[in-house]
Amino acid sequence: MPGIIVGIDGSDHSRRALEWASREAAVRHAPLTVFTVQQAVVGYWGSPVLYPGDADLAEQGRKTAQEETDSALEKIGHESRPSSITVRAATGLPAEALLEAAADADMLVVGSRGAGGFKRLLMGSVSTQVTHHAPCPVVVIPDENI
Repeated sequence: MPGIIVGIDGSDHSRRALEWASREAAVRHAPLTVFTVQQAVVGYWGSPVLYPGDADLAEQGRKTAQEETDSALEKIGHESRPSSITVRAATGLPAEALLEAAADADMLVVGSRGAGGFKRLLMGSVSTQVTHHAPCPVVVIPDENI
């Protein structure tokens, strides 16, 4: 999907990334895709294992991401809104799903850390993986306390 893709997970870091990506998409007149990934169970061989209820969880994640997007857009105002916004959700491994979604993107935006618990790290595992493997430029929005 061309344009700017922003990965969100409900954390403060991803909320800041969403606000930044929204403003950047407006400046560039680029479409914005808000993307959330419901973590799948990792199987024995390291690949995701999908279960029948995962589609329902992904849909709930999409609805939550839509609410978060609407809230962020209210905060930044009408003049800073991109012309086209799509909210998508997937089930899988977050870094892999973001990389797949960014296959033909102009830019991928993520927060420095997500909902994981290792606060001493400057970058989380997902932001580290996408910066190393993305097929497009990646912007990592830092913690505001750094």
